[in-house]
Amino acid sequence: MSTDVTAKTPAPAPPGRGGSAAGDGLLRLMLDGMRRNMRQYGMLMALGLIVALFAVWSDGDLLLPRNVSNLVLQNSYILILAIGMMLVIIAGHIDLSVGSLTAFIGSMAAVLMVRNDLPWPVAVILCLAIGALAGAVQGFFIAYLGIPSFIVTLAGMLLFRGLTEIFLKGQTLGPFPKDLQKIANGFLPEVGPNTNYHNLTLLLGFALIAFVVFQEVRDRKRQLEFALEVPPVKLFVLKLVALVSAVLVVTLLLASYKGAPVVLLILGVLVVGFGYLMRNAIIGRHIYAIGGNLPAAKLSGVKDKKVTFLVFLNMGMLAALAGLVFAARFNAASPKAGLNFELEAIAASFIGGASMSGGVGTVLGAIIGGLVLGVLNNGMNLVGIGTDWQQVIKGAVLLAAVGFDVWNKRKVGS
Repeated sequence: MSTDVTAKTPAPAPPGRGGSAAGDGLLRLMLDGMRRNMRQYGMLMALGLIVALFAVWSDGDLLLPRNVSNLVLQNSYILILAIGMMLVIIAGHIDLSVGSLTAFIGSMAAVLMVRNDLPWPVAVILCLAIGALAGAVQGFFIAYLGIPSFIVTLAGMLLFRGLTEIFLKGQTLGPFPKDLQKIANGFLPEVGPNTNYHNLTLLLGFALIAFVVFQEVRDRKRQLEFALEVPPVKLFVLKLVALVSAVLVVTLLLASYKGAPVVLLILGVLVVGFGYLMRNAIIGRHIYAIGGNLPAAKLSGVKDKKVTFLVFLNMGMLAALAGLVFAARFNAASPKAGLNFELEAIAASFIGGASMSGGVGTVLGAIIGGLVLGVLNNGMNLVGIGTDWQQVIKGAVLLAAVGFDVWNKRKVGS
Protein backbone atom coordinates (compact mmCIF):
# COMPACT_ATOMS: atom_id res chain seq x y z
CA MET A 1 0.00 0.00 0.00
CA SER A 2 2.76 2.43 0.90
CA THR A 3 4.50 1.73 -2.41
CA ASP A 4 1.39 2.83 -4.34
CA VAL A 5 1.16 6.05 -2.40
CA THR A 6 4.80 6.82 -3.00
CA ALA A 7 4.46 6.11 -6.70
CA LYS A 8 1.61 8.59 -7.06
CA THR A 9 3.38 11.37 -5.15
CA PRO A 10 4.45 14.11 -7.61
CA ALA A 11 8.16 14.83 -7.90
CA PRO A 12 9.36 18.04 -6.27
CA ALA A 13 9.62 21.09 -8.49
CA PRO A 14 13.07 21.81 -9.92
CA PRO A 15 15.07 24.57 -8.22
CA GLY A 16 14.13 28.07 -9.27
CA ARG A 17 10.60 27.06 -10.32
CA GLY A 18 8.85 27.01 -7.00
CA GLY A 19 5.57 28.50 -8.25
CA SER A 20 5.33 26.47 -11.43
CA ALA A 21 4.06 23.19 -9.91
CA ALA A 22 0.58 24.56 -9.20
CA GLY A 23 0.50 26.17 -12.63
CA ASP A 24 1.54 22.91 -14.29
CA GLY A 25 -1.15 21.07 -12.35
CA LEU A 26 -3.80 23.53 -13.50
CA LEU A 27 -2.58 23.22 -17.07
CA ARG A 28 -2.78 19.42 -16.90
CA LEU A 29 -6.30 19.61 -15.51
CA MET A 30 -7.36 21.96 -18.30
CA LEU A 31 -5.77 19.81 -21.00
CA ASP A 32 -7.38 16.66 -19.58
CA GLY A 33 -10.76 18.40 -19.54
CA MET A 34 -10.24 19.65 -23.07
CA ARG A 35 -9.40 16.16 -24.29
CA ARG A 36 -12.47 14.65 -22.66
CA ASN A 37 -14.71 17.39 -24.04
CA MET A 38 -12.97 17.97 -27.37
CA ARG A 39 -16.17 17.81 -29.42
CA GLN A 40 -17.85 20.36 -27.15
CA TYR A 41 -15.03 22.91 -27.12
CA GLY A 42 -13.30 22.35 -30.45
CA MET A 43 -15.66 24.37 -32.65
CA LEU A 44 -16.07 27.10 -30.04
CA MET A 45 -12.31 27.56 -30.08
CA ALA A 46 -12.30 27.48 -33.89
CA LEU A 47 -15.04 30.13 -34.04
CA GLY A 48 -13.10 32.35 -31.65
CA LEU A 49 -9.91 31.97 -33.67
CA ILE A 50 -11.70 32.73 -36.96
CA VAL A 51 -13.31 35.84 -35.47
CA ALA A 52 -9.96 37.02 -34.09
CA LEU A 53 -8.20 36.34 -37.40
CA PHE A 54 -10.65 38.31 -39.54
CA ALA A 55 -11.01 41.06 -36.93
CA VAL A 56 -7.26 41.70 -37.24
CA TRP A 57 -7.15 41.10 -41.00
CA SER A 58 -10.04 43.52 -41.68
CA ASP A 59 -8.63 46.19 -39.33
CA GLY A 60 -11.54 45.71 -36.95
CA ASP A 61 -14.31 46.00 -39.56
CA LEU A 62 -15.61 42.52 -38.75
CA LEU A 63 -16.59 43.59 -35.23
CA LEU A 64 -18.21 46.89 -36.14
CA PRO A 65 -21.74 47.02 -34.66
CA ARG A 66 -23.35 47.39 -38.11
CA ASN A 67 -21.45 44.38 -39.43
CA VAL A 68 -22.34 42.18 -36.43
CA SER A 69 -26.01 43.06 -36.97
CA ASN A 70 -25.74 42.26 -40.67
CA LEU A 71 -24.05 38.97 -39.83
CA VAL A 72 -27.16 37.90 -37.91
CA LEU A 73 -29.55 39.07 -40.64
CA GLN A 74 -27.58 37.50 -43.49
CA ASN A 75 -27.30 34.07 -41.87
CA SER A 76 -30.64 33.79 -40.07
CA TYR A 77 -32.30 31.49 -42.60
CA ILE A 78 -29.27 29.17 -42.78
CA LEU A 79 -29.20 28.94 -38.97
CA ILE A 80 -32.92 28.05 -38.94
CA LEU A 81 -32.30 25.31 -41.50
CA ALA A 82 -29.22 24.09 -39.59
CA ILE A 83 -31.32 23.46 -36.46
CA GLY A 84 -33.69 21.18 -38.34
CA MET A 85 -30.88 19.55 -40.32
CA MET A 86 -29.01 18.73 -37.13
CA LEU A 87 -32.00 16.73 -35.89
CA VAL A 88 -32.25 14.92 -39.22
CA ILE A 89 -28.55 13.99 -39.15
CA ILE A 90 -28.69 12.92 -35.50
CA ALA A 91 -31.50 10.56 -36.50
CA GLY A 92 -29.20 9.05 -39.13
CA HIS A 93 -30.71 10.65 -42.24
CA ILE A 94 -30.09 13.52 -44.65
CA ASP A 95 -32.39 16.08 -46.33
CA LEU A 96 -31.39 17.46 -49.73
CA SER A 97 -34.72 19.17 -50.40
CA VAL A 98 -34.62 22.05 -47.90
CA GLY A 99 -33.14 24.62 -50.28
CA SER A 100 -35.79 23.96 -52.92
CA LEU A 101 -38.49 23.86 -50.25
CA THR A 102 -37.51 27.31 -48.96
CA ALA A 103 -37.83 28.65 -52.52
CA PHE A 104 -41.19 26.91 -52.98
CA ILE A 105 -42.57 28.35 -49.73
CA GLY A 106 -41.34 31.81 -50.77
CA SER A 107 -43.22 31.44 -54.05
CA MET A 108 -46.36 30.29 -52.22
CA ALA A 109 -46.12 33.29 -49.89
CA ALA A 110 -45.81 35.64 -52.88
CA VAL A 111 -48.77 34.07 -54.65
CA LEU A 112 -50.94 34.28 -51.53
CA MET A 113 -49.95 37.79 -50.42
CA VAL A 114 -49.00 39.62 -53.61
CA ARG A 115 -51.28 38.07 -56.23
CA ASN A 116 -54.28 37.27 -54.03
CA ASP A 117 -53.98 39.97 -51.32
CA LEU A 118 -54.34 37.46 -48.48
CA PRO A 119 -53.56 38.99 -45.04
CA TRP A 120 -49.95 38.23 -44.21
CA PRO A 121 -50.57 36.48 -40.84
CA VAL A 122 -52.98 34.05 -42.51
CA ALA A 123 -50.55 33.48 -45.37
CA VAL A 124 -47.69 32.81 -42.94
CA ILE A 125 -49.73 30.15 -41.10
CA LEU A 126 -50.71 28.53 -44.41
CA CYS A 127 -47.09 28.51 -45.58
CA LEU A 128 -45.88 26.89 -42.36
CA ALA A 129 -48.63 24.27 -42.71
CA ILE A 130 -47.62 23.61 -46.33
CA GLY A 131 -43.99 23.20 -45.26
CA ALA A 132 -44.99 20.78 -42.50
CA LEU A 133 -47.12 18.83 -45.01
CA ALA A 134 -44.22 18.63 -47.47
CA GLY A 135 -41.93 17.34 -44.72
CA ALA A 136 -44.60 14.88 -43.56
CA VAL A 137 -45.00 13.43 -47.06
CA GLN A 138 -41.26 12.90 -47.37
CA GLY A 139 -41.16 11.50 -43.84
CA PHE A 140 -43.89 9.00 -44.72
CA PHE A 141 -41.93 7.65 -47.69
CA ILE A 142 -38.76 7.41 -45.59
CA ALA A 143 -40.19 6.08 -42.33
CA TYR A 144 -43.08 3.87 -43.41
CA LEU A 145 -42.12 2.80 -46.93
CA GLY A 146 -38.43 2.38 -46.16
CA ILE A 147 -37.10 4.44 -49.09
CA PRO A 148 -33.67 5.93 -48.27
CA SER A 149 -33.81 9.58 -47.25
CA PHE A 150 -31.17 10.49 -49.83
CA ILE A 151 -33.45 9.32 -52.68
CA VAL A 152 -36.68 10.77 -51.29
CA THR A 153 -35.24 14.19 -50.55
CA LEU A 154 -33.33 14.27 -53.87
CA ALA A 155 -36.68 13.74 -55.58
CA GLY A 156 -38.15 16.44 -53.34
CA MET A 157 -35.37 18.84 -54.32
CA LEU A 158 -36.25 18.46 -57.99
CA LEU A 159 -40.01 18.52 -57.38
CA PHE A 160 -40.07 21.67 -55.22
CA ARG A 161 -37.69 23.51 -57.54
CA GLY A 162 -39.96 22.71 -60.48
CA LEU A 163 -43.08 23.80 -58.59
CA THR A 164 -41.37 27.08 -57.71
CA GLU A 165 -40.77 27.77 -61.41
CA ILE A 166 -44.39 26.90 -62.19
CA PHE A 167 -45.91 29.12 -59.48
CA LEU A 168 -43.69 32.10 -60.26
CA LYS A 169 -43.78 31.50 -64.04
CA GLY A 170 -40.04 32.05 -64.11
CA GLN A 171 -40.31 35.61 -62.76
CA THR A 172 -39.52 37.39 -59.49
CA LEU A 173 -42.65 38.35 -57.55
CA GLY A 174 -42.96 41.06 -54.85
CA PRO A 175 -43.05 43.24 -52.82
CA PHE A 176 -44.26 41.78 -49.54
CA PRO A 177 -46.21 43.65 -46.83
CA LYS A 178 -44.01 45.89 -44.67
CA ASP A 179 -45.05 44.10 -41.46
CA LEU A 180 -43.70 40.83 -42.85
CA GLN A 181 -40.48 42.53 -43.95
CA LYS A 182 -39.89 43.63 -40.35
CA ILE A 183 -39.62 39.99 -39.27
CA ALA A 184 -36.50 39.55 -41.41
CA ASN A 185 -35.09 43.08 -41.45
CA GLY A 186 -36.60 44.82 -38.41
CA PHE A 187 -35.20 45.57 -34.97
CA LEU A 188 -36.69 45.65 -31.49
CA PRO A 189 -38.31 48.99 -30.60
CA GLU A 190 -36.62 51.65 -28.46
CA VAL A 191 -37.81 51.84 -24.86
CA GLY A 192 -36.74 53.75 -21.76
CA PRO A 193 -34.41 56.73 -21.33
CA ASN A 194 -31.58 57.71 -23.66
CA THR A 195 -28.47 55.78 -22.56
CA ASN A 196 -26.60 55.73 -25.91
CA TYR A 197 -27.45 52.04 -26.00
CA HIS A 198 -30.57 50.11 -27.01
CA ASN A 199 -32.11 49.49 -23.58
CA LEU A 200 -34.28 46.51 -24.51
CA THR A 201 -31.32 44.74 -26.11
CA LEU A 202 -29.23 45.33 -22.96
CA LEU A 203 -32.02 43.92 -20.81
CA LEU A 204 -32.37 40.82 -22.99
CA GLY A 205 -28.59 40.35 -23.06
CA PHE A 206 -28.30 40.44 -19.27
CA ALA A 207 -31.25 38.05 -18.98
CA LEU A 208 -29.51 35.69 -21.40
CA ILE A 209 -26.30 35.84 -19.34
CA ALA A 210 -28.24 34.93 -16.20
CA PHE A 211 -29.97 32.08 -18.06
CA VAL A 212 -26.66 30.71 -19.42
CA VAL A 213 -25.03 30.72 -15.98
CA PHE A 214 -28.08 29.11 -14.36
CA GLN A 215 -28.30 26.45 -17.09
CA GLU A 216 -24.62 25.55 -16.97
CA VAL A 217 -24.56 25.32 -13.16
CA ARG A 218 -27.75 23.25 -13.08
CA ASP A 219 -26.49 20.85 -15.76
CA ARG A 220 -23.22 20.36 -13.86
CA LYS A 221 -25.09 19.63 -10.61
CA ARG A 222 -27.28 17.07 -12.38
CA GLN A 223 -24.26 15.36 -13.90
CA LEU A 224 -22.61 15.17 -10.48
CA GLU A 225 -25.80 13.74 -8.93
CA PHE A 226 -25.74 10.90 -11.45
CA ALA A 227 -21.99 10.36 -11.00
CA LEU A 228 -21.29 11.42 -14.59
CA GLU A 229 -17.93 12.75 -15.69
CA VAL A 230 -17.70 16.55 -15.63
CA PRO A 231 -14.90 18.98 -16.51
CA PRO A 232 -12.64 20.19 -13.68
CA VAL A 233 -13.99 23.14 -11.69
CA LYS A 234 -11.38 25.56 -12.99
CA LEU A 235 -12.10 24.59 -16.59
CA PHE A 236 -15.83 24.91 -15.93
CA VAL A 237 -15.33 28.42 -14.53
CA LEU A 238 -13.15 29.31 -17.52
CA LYS A 239 -15.92 28.10 -19.84
CA LEU A 240 -18.50 30.20 -17.98
CA VAL A 241 -16.31 33.29 -18.18
CA ALA A 242 -15.81 32.74 -21.92
CA LEU A 243 -19.57 32.28 -22.55
CA VAL A 244 -20.56 35.31 -20.46
CA SER A 245 -17.89 37.44 -22.12
CA ALA A 246 -19.03 36.42 -25.61
CA VAL A 247 -22.70 37.16 -24.87
CA LEU A 248 -21.78 40.48 -23.24
CA VAL A 249 -19.65 41.60 -26.19
CA VAL A 250 -22.34 40.71 -28.76
CA THR A 251 -25.00 42.41 -26.62
CA LEU A 252 -23.02 45.65 -26.37
CA LEU A 253 -22.25 45.63 -30.09
CA LEU A 254 -25.90 45.13 -31.05
CA ALA A 255 -27.10 47.64 -28.44
CA SER A 256 -24.73 50.29 -29.76
CA TYR A 257 -26.30 50.06 -33.25
CA LYS A 258 -30.06 49.57 -33.77
CA GLY A 259 -30.57 46.88 -31.18
CA ALA A 260 -31.30 43.18 -31.53
CA PRO A 261 -32.88 42.11 -34.85
CA VAL A 262 -36.35 40.58 -34.58
CA VAL A 263 -35.14 37.43 -36.31
CA LEU A 264 -32.54 36.99 -33.56
CA LEU A 265 -35.38 36.56 -31.05
CA ILE A 266 -36.93 33.93 -33.33
CA LEU A 267 -33.59 32.11 -33.44
CA GLY A 268 -33.26 32.38 -29.67
CA VAL A 269 -36.66 30.78 -29.12
CA LEU A 270 -35.80 27.97 -31.55
CA VAL A 271 -32.42 27.29 -29.91
CA VAL A 272 -33.84 27.22 -26.38
CA GLY A 273 -36.91 25.19 -27.40
CA PHE A 274 -35.12 22.57 -29.48
CA GLY A 275 -32.19 22.48 -27.07
CA TYR A 276 -34.56 21.60 -24.24
CA LEU A 277 -36.36 19.06 -26.45
CA MET A 278 -33.14 17.25 -27.35
CA ARG A 279 -31.72 17.31 -23.80
CA ASN A 280 -34.75 16.67 -21.64
CA ALA A 281 -37.74 15.42 -23.67
CA ILE A 282 -38.40 11.76 -24.46
CA ILE A 283 -38.61 12.46 -28.19
CA GLY A 284 -35.11 13.94 -28.06
CA ARG A 285 -33.66 10.84 -26.43
CA HIS A 286 -35.43 8.69 -29.02
CA ILE A 287 -33.91 10.72 -31.88
CA TYR A 288 -30.43 10.12 -30.44
CA ALA A 289 -31.27 6.45 -29.90
CA ILE A 290 -32.40 5.64 -33.45
CA GLY A 291 -29.42 7.50 -34.90
CA GLY A 292 -26.91 5.92 -32.55
CA ASN A 293 -28.10 2.31 -32.64
CA LEU A 294 -31.35 1.58 -34.48
CA PRO A 295 -31.62 -2.16 -33.64
CA ALA A 296 -31.07 -1.47 -29.94
CA ALA A 297 -33.58 1.39 -30.04
CA LYS A 298 -36.21 -0.90 -31.55
CA LEU A 299 -35.56 -3.53 -28.87
CA SER A 300 -35.99 -0.79 -26.24
CA GLY A 301 -39.45 0.01 -27.54
CA VAL A 302 -38.63 3.20 -29.46
CA LYS A 303 -41.16 3.83 -32.22
CA ASP A 304 -38.52 4.56 -34.81
CA LYS A 305 -40.93 5.09 -37.71
CA LYS A 306 -42.97 7.66 -35.83
CA VAL A 307 -39.87 9.49 -34.64
CA THR A 308 -38.40 9.62 -38.17
CA PHE A 309 -41.71 10.87 -39.54
CA LEU A 310 -41.83 13.67 -36.95
CA VAL A 311 -38.20 14.65 -37.60
CA PHE A 312 -38.92 15.24 -41.30
CA LEU A 313 -42.22 16.98 -40.56
CA ASN A 314 -40.30 19.35 -38.29
CA MET A 315 -37.64 19.87 -40.97
CA GLY A 316 -40.34 20.84 -43.46
CA MET A 317 -41.83 23.39 -41.08
CA LEU A 318 -38.43 24.94 -40.31
CA ALA A 319 -37.65 25.06 -44.04
CA ALA A 320 -40.93 26.94 -44.51
CA LEU A 321 -39.95 29.41 -41.77
CA ALA A 322 -36.55 29.90 -43.41
CA GLY A 323 -38.26 30.44 -46.76
CA LEU A 324 -40.52 33.13 -45.30
CA VAL A 325 -37.55 34.88 -43.63
CA PHE A 326 -35.50 34.75 -46.84
CA ALA A 327 -38.33 36.06 -49.02
CA ALA A 328 -39.16 38.81 -46.52
CA ARG A 329 -35.51 39.86 -46.25
CA PHE A 330 -35.16 40.35 -50.01
CA ASN A 331 -38.77 41.55 -50.36
CA ALA A 332 -39.44 39.19 -53.28
CA ALA A 333 -39.82 35.54 -54.22
CA SER A 334 -37.39 34.32 -56.86
CA PRO A 335 -37.16 31.04 -58.82
CA LYS A 336 -33.44 30.94 -57.97
CA ALA A 337 -33.93 31.39 -54.22
CA GLY A 338 -32.52 28.77 -51.87
CA LEU A 339 -29.74 27.55 -54.15
CA ASN A 340 -27.22 25.47 -52.14
CA PHE A 341 -29.04 26.21 -48.87
CA GLU A 342 -29.20 22.47 -48.18
CA LEU A 343 -25.43 22.22 -48.54
CA GLU A 344 -24.88 25.18 -46.19
CA ALA A 345 -27.20 23.61 -43.58
CA ILE A 346 -25.52 20.22 -43.87
CA ALA A 347 -22.07 21.80 -43.63
CA ALA A 348 -23.12 23.82 -40.57
CA SER A 349 -24.32 20.64 -38.87
CA PHE A 350 -21.12 18.69 -39.51
CA ILE A 351 -18.87 21.61 -38.63
CA GLY A 352 -20.93 21.99 -35.44
CA GLY A 353 -20.22 18.45 -34.29
CA ALA A 354 -22.72 16.13 -35.99
CA SER A 355 -21.48 12.64 -36.87
CA MET A 356 -21.82 10.96 -40.26
CA SER A 357 -23.05 7.82 -38.52
CA GLY A 358 -25.79 9.64 -36.58
CA GLY A 359 -26.56 9.75 -32.88
CA VAL A 360 -24.24 12.69 -32.14
CA GLY A 361 -24.78 16.45 -32.23
CA THR A 362 -26.42 19.37 -30.45
CA VAL A 363 -28.64 22.26 -31.45
CA LEU A 364 -26.08 24.72 -30.13
CA GLY A 365 -23.46 22.96 -32.23
CA ALA A 366 -25.54 23.60 -35.36
CA ILE A 367 -25.65 27.30 -34.49
CA ILE A 368 -21.89 27.38 -33.90
CA GLY A 369 -21.28 25.62 -37.22
CA GLY A 370 -23.56 28.09 -39.01
CA LEU A 371 -21.75 31.01 -37.38
CA VAL A 372 -18.38 29.59 -38.45
CA LEU A 373 -19.58 29.59 -42.06
CA GLY A 374 -21.19 33.01 -41.66
CA VAL A 375 -18.07 34.60 -40.20
CA LEU A 376 -15.96 32.98 -42.93
CA ASN A 377 -18.24 34.38 -45.65
CA ASN A 378 -18.41 37.81 -44.09
CA GLY A 379 -14.73 38.01 -43.23
CA MET A 380 -13.57 36.85 -46.65
CA ASN A 381 -15.81 39.43 -48.32
CA LEU A 382 -14.40 42.17 -46.10
CA VAL A 383 -10.79 41.35 -46.95
CA GLY A 384 -11.52 40.94 -50.65
CA ILE A 385 -11.06 37.18 -51.14
CA GLY A 386 -12.71 36.08 -54.41
CA THR A 387 -15.70 33.73 -54.51
CA ASP A 388 -13.55 31.02 -56.13
CA TRP A 389 -11.16 30.89 -53.17
CA GLN A 390 -14.06 31.25 -50.75
CA GLN A 391 -15.49 27.94 -51.99
CA VAL A 392 -12.07 26.29 -51.64
CA ILE A 393 -11.64 27.54 -48.06
CA LYS A 394 -15.15 26.52 -46.97
CA GLY A 395 -14.65 23.07 -48.48
CA ALA A 396 -11.38 22.71 -46.59
CA VAL A 397 -13.05 23.76 -43.32
CA LEU A 398 -15.81 21.17 -43.80
CA LEU A 399 -13.28 18.44 -44.61
CA ALA A 400 -11.21 19.39 -41.56
CA ALA A 401 -14.28 19.28 -39.29
CA VAL A 402 -15.33 15.80 -40.47
CA GLY A 403 -11.72 14.61 -40.35
CA PHE A 404 -11.46 15.88 -36.78
CA ASP A 405 -14.63 13.92 -35.91
CA VAL A 406 -13.17 10.70 -37.33
CA TRP A 407 -9.81 11.26 -35.59
CA ASN A 408 -11.51 12.02 -32.28
CA LYS A 409 -13.58 8.82 -32.48
CA ARG A 410 -10.53 6.69 -33.21
CA LYS A 411 -8.59 8.29 -30.36
CA VAL A 412 -11.43 7.75 -27.88
CA GLY A 413 -11.91 4.17 -29.05
CA SER A 414 -8.21 3.31 -28.79
